[in-house]
Amino acid sequence: MANAWVIRSGRFGERDEWALEHGVSGGGWREVPDLSAASDRPAVEAIVSAAFANEPAGTRHSYTGQMWALRGRIQVGDLLVMPMKTTRELAIGRVTGGYRYLSEEEDPNCRHVVEVDWKTRVSRAVIKQDLLYTLGSAISTFSPSRNGAAARLEYVLEHGVDPGATVASAVSPVDAEEDAVVDEPETSPNVAELAMDQIITRIGEEFSGLGFQNLVLELLRAEGFEADEAPAGADGGVDITAGRGLLGLESPKLIVQVKTGQVGSEVVSQLNGLVSTQGADYGLLVTWAGLSKPARDAVRHQRFKVKVWDSASVIDAVLRNYDRLPEAITGRVPLRRVWMLKDDA
Repeated sequence: MANAWVIRSGRFGERDEWALEHGVSGGGWREVPDLSAASDRPAVEAIVSAAFANEPAGTRHSYTGQMWALRGRIQVGDLLVMPMKTTRELAIGRVTGGYRYLSEEEDPNCRHVVEVDWKTRVSRAVIKQDLLYTLGSAISTFSPSRNGAAARLEYVLEHGVDPGATVASAVSPVDAEEDAVVDEPETSPNVAELAMDQIITRIGEEFSGLGFQNLVLELLRAEGFEADEAPAGADGGVDITAGRGLLGLESPKLIVQVKTGQVGSEVVSQLNGLVSTQGADYGLLVTWAGLSKPARDAVRHQRFKVKVWDSASVIDAVLRNYDRLPEAITGRVPLRRVWMLKDDA
């Protein structure tokens, strides 16, 4: 089985779409020159140590491990995962070419890359909590090492869902050159990301089927809409209607479809038609498991008529309106605000 790797695309996901568009993964490390001539770890270490001479030894060691992984350990055929900050999805693909330094790239944060054939994007909501923990390291480049991560990510690539811990890898996801930073990512957890993943998991467990539709209804009401669920039975594709004003008859008037599974392009087309036939201003498509690629393309062509709430948008709405949600919702997702010392390292 091929090794699995995670490469992040910037603190704020600033390279998310760039990586997908150009068929690459990596970037960052603007202080580090071309590593093409560095054929082993000591050579990479010398270059990294020179570039970060004022950093502590532990930081230089961490950077060396990550840069050597990018330069020499990630191989053609390996599985590559990019956690997308902009959409809270996981982009998954297969490495097709080893390390390259894009010297002509204008942005110095987009030069150290490997080539990737991006195969799919899945919502973090379809990944189980233990695997999310393994993927939740604060470092930029690492090999997820626990909970059968490599085998499960292969399954997600093929089937779009995480099978859980019943699928285990028969081989180690790392090679013989062990690096504690890169190969044991759980030692450097991203606490904020892990907390968000826990919220996603809890909401996914607590609100399924009509329960998810009810959550969306209450979120719209908390946002100031007069919202009503469609009557039970055949709804013609309308799950919720919402509008402003005392009677909900003022603009913006919404037709809402709520889906827990991944949405295809036919749903986007149906919703766009309903907006016209029902006299609404916009269609709101709420999907917990995200959009297929054809559906994403369809939404781009209907951007002024159809808007999307994915799992990230739903979570944002829950956090934004938490104090205005009924106890029937907050009691099932009990949250507490905390302050933590910011640690950029």
